[in-house]
Amino acid sequence: MKPMIAVLIAAVMTLAGCNTVQGMGKDIEKAGESIQKATK
Repeated sequence: MKPMIAVLIAAVMTLAGCNTVQGMGKDIEKAGESIQKATK
């Protein structure tokens, strides 16, 4: 459970740092991939 929370916190921080809509889309995609890897 703790790794999942860490991934979510990292995703939020990454999303907060992006400046464009396109960049946000890429960040969301990377966050989703990270979550999928964490669940495997």
